[in-house]
Amino acid sequence: MLENRAVIEHRTAYYAKRILPWMIALLLGMIGLGLLVTKVFDNVWPFTAEDNLNRWFADHRTGPFNAITYVGSLFGSTPVIVGLTAIIAFILLRTLHSWYEPLFLCATVSAQAIVFFFATLVIDRQRPMVKHLDNSPPTSSFPSGHTSAAVALYCGLAFVLAGLVHQTWQKWLCWALVLMPLFVAFSRLYRGMHHPSDVTASFLNGALCIALMSWAILRSEQRSSAL
Repeated sequence: MLENRAVIEHRTAYYAKRILPWMIALLLGMIGLGLLVTKVFDNVWPFTAEDNLNRWFADHRTGPFNAITYVGSLFGSTPVIVGLTAIIAFILLRTLHSWYEPLFLCATVSAQAIVFFFATLVIDRQRPMVKHLDNSPPTSSFPSGHTSAAVALYCGLAFVLAGLVHQTWQKWLCWALVLMPLFVAFSRLYRGMHHPSDVTASFLNGALCIALMSWAILRSEQRSSAL
């Protein structure tokens, strides 16, 4: 029992040392990017064209696209992301009999959420000045939490599954999951919830969280001596 506890404590310290410094760097980088977008380059193209794009989406809304983008926005919402992450992690654990892949997915989704949350506390950006089709929480528009969560979950899952299959068509099928974050991002723009630079930054946030957790967790499986 004491030996198992010692192993757990050692592994926790090991992952903390690998992840925390990079998480802090990512958070500071996202905050810095947000300040550049909202305070420094806000009057510089292409950021000056963002309002026009938001108005274009608002002016070209239709009933069918309103319904379609509602689904897209839903797939990036917190309840759906949390629920799907838990279900998928459980399935991966039972199927692969390994905790690395489930931990990678949960850590990636959690990491992007942490960066998103603290970034919104610093970056005070108003949402687009168009009619909003979704209810919005009292957080900054920068970055898009829906989009970064979708990147972390769906692209993270694609990364895991593509590494488990061998046929080329199977890998392409796995990587088709990257279309989901694009769908979510488009839906958030269409529904007037975010500026284009908000969702662009969120793609960066989600992708960097995937890269970080892949290095820190999945690659550590091949470094068992470090544990």
